[in-house]
Amino acid sequence: MITRIEKSSALLSLLLLQVAHTQVLQPGEPGPGDEFSDAIEDNSFFIEEAYNQGPGVVQHIFSGTFFGPPQKEVILGFTQEWPVGSQDHQFSFTVPYYLLNSNTFSGIGDVLVNYRYQLCSSDDWAALAPRVSIVLPTGSFGKVLGRGVVGAQVNLPASKRLAEHLVAHANVGATMMPGVKATNAAGAEVKRTLTFINVGGSVIVLVSANFNIMLEAVENFLGEIGTTGDIEWTTVTILSPGMRYAIDVDQLQIVPGVAVPIVFSAGERDVGVFFYLSFEHPF
Repeated sequence: MITRIEKSSALLSLLLLQVAHTQVLQPGEPGPGDEFSDAIEDNSFFIEEAYNQGPGVVQHIFSGTFFGPPQKEVILGFTQEWPVGSQDHQFSFTVPYYLLNSNTFSGIGDVLVNYRYQLCSSDDWAALAPRVSIVLPTGSFGKVLGRGVVGAQVNLPASKRLAEHLVAHANVGATMMPGVKATNAAGAEVKRTLTFINVGGSVIVLVSANFNIMLEAVENFLGEIGTTGDIEWTTVTILSPGMRYAIDVDQLQIVPGVAVPIVFSAGERDVGVFFYLSFEHPF
């Protein structure tokens, strides 16, 4: 089976990508370049889309990923996103909470503080919104809920509406955690810089203006400290079919969603359930 460290590292890297804004077009708003009709467009769960938060609108995003039995794993997340002056600049933070190894280990993970810049909009050849994040060491190192060091993450999302009923998103990014401590097989303490690399994409079918079906795929390359004290690389692939629906109540938009992430690593497969709920409103 996939080890607890491998799974938590892979899912943490995905959870951190959920700093992505899930902007949903309201009735009467133009679509990208006025070429297509209004619809939910930036709607991936595990892939970050490239549309910043609109001016004067805040979003609150709740998520939960559940694995098991026999060993139950739960990863919860909360993200809040704010525009800064205009849609060009966006501030957000992400707080993960873990219940791992059938609740043997639980607590807050490493918190992210994020900034995104809207480099290109939907009116250009594609939307681009590079992000930089600081990883704060708020998770318990002893419980493998955090790395115990300050880290950094970068991600480049690209988004493109390909047709009236089709949207695609792509990501490439990396996380660096310098000076992470571990103990080798001889009992000596070692420090290494850990690097996690992520690439992936999603294809979204706009069944209607408010209902989407999606397929997401992410490849994670995770550097971990092995028993010899050297860096050992693990590849974790996540394939996730899902769906979501937007509910408009005056100026409030509520978006529930569900997906089935399938995790492949070291010849093993683990299937989970992902739940999503966001609230978006003016402030």
